Amino acid sequence: MAIGNKQRFDLYTILIYAALVFIGWISIYSAAPVVEYGSIFDMDELFGKQMIWIALAVVIIIFLLAMDVKFFERFGSVIYIISLLSLLGLFVFGKEINGAKSWYSLGTMTLQPSEFAKAATALAVAKYLSGIHISLKNTRDLLITGFIIALPALIIIPQPDPGSALVYGAFFFALHREGLSLWYLSLVLVAIGLFLGTLLIGSWWITLIIMVGMALIYMLSRKQRHKNRLPKPRKVLYIILAGLCVLYSLSTNYIFNNLLEDRHRNRIDIVLGRVEDNQGVGYNINQSVIAVGSGGFTGKGLLQGTQTQGGFVPEQETDFIFSAIGEEWGFMGASLVIILFISLIYRLILMAERQRNQFARIYGYCVAGIFFIHFFINIGMVLGLLPTVGIPLPFMSYGGSGLWGFTILLFIFVKLDGHRMSYEH
Repeated sequence: MAIGNKQRFDLYTILIYAALVFIGWISIYSAAPVVEYGSIFDMDELFGKQMIWIALAVVIIIFLLAMDVKFFERFGSVIYIISLLSLLGLFVFGKEINGAKSWYSLGTMTLQPSEFAKAATALAVAKYLSGIHISLKNTRDLLITGFIIALPALIIIPQPDPGSALVYGAFFFALHREGLSLWYLSLVLVAIGLFLGTLLIGSWWITLIIMVGMALIYMLSRKQRHKNRLPKPRKVLYIILAGLCVLYSLSTNYIFNNLLEDRHRNRIDIVLGRVEDNQGVGYNINQSVIAVGSGGFTGKGLLQGTQTQGGFVPEQETDFIFSAIGEEWGFMGASLVIILFISLIYRLILMAERQRNQFARIYGYCVAGIFFIHFFINIGMVLGLLPTVGIPLPFMSYGGSGLWGFTILLFIFVKLDGHRMSYEH
């Protein structure tokens, strides 16, 4: 796709975007709680309102692609600061919906600034890391980068909106591409594993597993040392590491019972199988799993899903939109959506790797990471594999803020990539 004679925009990415938006709108039309389906342009219904958001998203795309590409790098920090101010303003001017003060009320519509903060943070991270003499191997630069990423998340958590804050873990992918060791990710995965393992089998069993595991690792390291003539492993380091893991495991129950809210504890308990609550907190997940499972291979057909048409899945047009696809389009339709998302993420990585500008490459990896986290957590949540944390499915869940936020996030990178291509054609 070309605009003018200088820039060529990645057609594959644009087509995938259009396909996901279209499938999302059809699914919202199907999942919308209406008695009788009238005109698709009925602006009193969710699907009619979504058409307005889609039309305005097209305007946003045209605006972004027409902008000077240098604007994003030059004003990335300013955009980030404005985004932080918009998040802080919620504590004073925000509108509370479903127990969270995450929206601004603008007449008949609401705006959720956290959806736009992801793009702003990606721009800020890309701008800082692309600076001269900046390296993640430098402790100071690493801490500043971590602060840039953590600050909006820390503002979002007390709204409370832990789901949106969780997405900021996606920036690890960009940091790893720029030199951050996988050791940091390993620490996070070990912490999650110890936390969940302690909840499932208890801290004493986890302590035994830690001791045995650390002893095996120590013996293997000694064996490798003799084989490859490496320095002798320090036993005290393994003892300290094992002790820290044990202390963390022993503190898990206190963290779980005193620092998490009841609804989050209940959702984790349900996913881990510690409790069954198909009529209470677990109702959403249970009905969602029933809906997806009942779709079979080819689905029940558009507007024919009993769970969807009966309104049994709460919030189906937003966070649980994938369950409508699974029921009415079946395994084939659900697989198509998954393939489209995987294709988009893979395409974004390829586009990021071909960038000659470090700012564009870092931003591209941030975008790919954010889409992956949203896709992975939302699908896992709908299938009952992960707790319900209120993360929308990009381009498909109902809502103007989400659609516009993801559109801005994606098409800034399409613009940056188009600018690169202008030098090759």
